[in-house]
Amino acid sequence: MATHFLLSAKARTLSLKAIYQAGEDKAYETFCQLRWPETNGKPVCPHCGCCEAYSITTRRRFKCVACHHQFSVTSGTIFASRKLAFTDLLGAIAIFVNAVKGLSALQLSRDLSVQYKTAFVLAHKLREALGNEFKGLKLAGEVEIDGCYVGGVVRPENRKEDRKDRRLAQNQSPNRRVVVALRERGGRTLTFVVKREAEGVALAKAHVDAGSKVYADDALHWDELHGHFPEAGRINHSEAYSDDGCNTNAVESYFARLRRMIGGQHHHVSPRYLHQYANEAAWKEDHRRLSNGAAFVRTLGLSLASPISRAWKGYWQRRR
Repeated sequence: MATHFLLSAKARTLSLKAIYQAGEDKAYETFCQLRWPETNGKPVCPHCGCCEAYSITTRRRFKCVACHHQFSVTSGTIFASRKLAFTDLLGAIAIFVNAVKGLSALQLSRDLSVQYKTAFVLAHKLREALGNEFKGLKLAGEVEIDGCYVGGVVRPENRKEDRKDRRLAQNQSPNRRVVVALRERGGRTLTFVVKREAEGVALAKAHVDAGSKVYADDALHWDELHGHFPEAGRINHSEAYSDDGCNTNAVESYFARLRRMIGGQHHHVSPRYLHQYANEAAWKEDHRRLSNGAAFVRTLGLSLASPISRAWKGYWQRRR
């Protein structure tokens, strides 16, 4: 019997043991190679773009020949002002990538032996970097759309006579949100956090090419899709999950990953940061066929290509 790719040795091309055995110097070299791939790891000044710089080896910093600006391999990136060792940063990325159903900050803090606050911010920085890969994407071809309600669960009262109908809008929590997902068959997944699933119609018009064929379920608010996408397909899930290729199975597969991530790892997700968890689940779903080594390199490359995080740099100092 053929072995599934994810169970094969080809899917395991990186290990934590290899990262820590290689040491700090090798980890630093990896950062340089992925920060400046065009110059084969040689520093490029982020201030003026000059390719000539002195190396201050005692501090692992560089000084630009042209503008005399001092910088490091993480300057201007999402890891700016980092305090963790390079091996710990690589180890954190490897753990994050290997956790295909999400990673709690508590587990990351224990694995790295750092404070919970450090692990929380680091994980969110990685999620922000993954989300940058989706910017400017437009979907085409066959695209599925659906929504998933997240959070805002209202616990029933103890006594039956005190309980309210939680299906009514006035009895629902204000923290309830909808993750609307647009998934291209064989392609990428775009996610958006909104308050009503019906807002997904405008999102489809903005992020899907007009000539595409969009598939949705039989909810009434999706009727408006036919005006912009004449070949829109609809499926009634009370009758069948798929009918002659008309289904939303791919987007439901993404929602299954997102639900397991939230329910099994995080248990509670703030509506303020739900979009980052949704982007993480989408990225991992889209790249599920990559080996963990390839996913690791891609994640580190995205992190070094992402600018300083305005949301997460100094996060705990602002909340003090």
